[in-house]
Amino acid sequence: MMLTRRALVAGGLAAPAILSLGSRARAATTLKISHQFPGGTIDEGDFRDRMCRKFAAMLAERSKGALEVQVYPGSSLMKTNAQFGAMRKGALDLSLYPSPYAGGEVAEMNIGLMPALVSSYEQAVAWKKAPVGRKLTEILESKGIVLVSWVWQAGGVASRERPLYAPADAKGLKVRGGSREMDLMMKQAGAATLSIPSSESYAAMQTGACDAVITSSTSLISFRLEELSKSLTSGRERSYWFMLEPIMMSKITFERLPKDQQDLIMAIGAELEPFGQAGAKADDTRVEEIFTKAGAKVQNLDEKTLGQWRDVAKDTAWKDFAGKSAGCAELLKLAEQVS
Repeated sequence: MMLTRRALVAGGLAAPAILSLGSRARAATTLKISHQFPGGTIDEGDFRDRMCRKFAAMLAERSKGALEVQVYPGSSLMKTNAQFGAMRKGALDLSLYPSPYAGGEVAEMNIGLMPALVSSYEQAVAWKKAPVGRKLTEILESKGIVLVSWVWQAGGVASRERPLYAPADAKGLKVRGGSREMDLMMKQAGAATLSIPSSESYAAMQTGACDAVITSSTSLISFRLEELSKSLTSGRERSYWFMLEPIMMSKITFERLPKDQQDLIMAIGAELEPFGQAGAKADDTRVEEIFTKAGAKVQNLDEKTLGQWRDVAKDTAWKDFAGKSAGCAELLKLAEQVS
């Protein structure tokens, strides 16, 4: 009888602990963040993957385990171009996502890779607090997306054979530009274009489907394009290719969370922005070293050549974008005010 009582007492004492653990387990929320870039660790590899891993670690620590984030690199969770739509529907929680990839669903997102509109990091970073940044944030929220962390990257051109430096060099080349607007500029300069994610650039160059790839310095490195290239036009000093590549979050997921967790996500996102910009700038230098070591000819754009590209862009991409809608025209006008 005593044993039975002891067992009952032990069971009774244990029960609240078990219930408490169960309660904590139910309270924990697991979020999934997807991106197309190669995976690594929190300390090594593509800085965009590292940024996602830092975001996950900081969120878990500061929420005391109430929020956990699983990182899925290399489009391992879902295909690259599906990620934006999945966030809008609440089927994906977060993504570090190239803004122009979303242009098919939200035309205004193409301003995130408008050729020659942004030509320096200082100008790019100023967008967030400027009217253009507030307007873009407002547009995205109306489409079901929350901008968590702003990241900008300069880009360069990796070419299989002859350099793509000035507009006159584009004639006859098959070029991957990264956005509809970039393609419009390249076509005006005489190139044929192909629309593929940067993660498919290596295969396109390897097969000869593409002669030149314009993408971020980090992607030029991560996708090993120096192995196939004889020349690089670097974006280190100045560039007509600046992409907004932020951490985005599904508004459906975001609004399911309590206010303190929403605030924590936004605070950590803002804290990580300097890490993102430092990573992008470091890769602008590193890409030159890697391509030089591989035997490629490396050049930086001068101000005169950048101006030539800007003239072509204004007559094509800028004009086309502004003509899409009053919202696009307003966004472009606001962006031009940031110098």
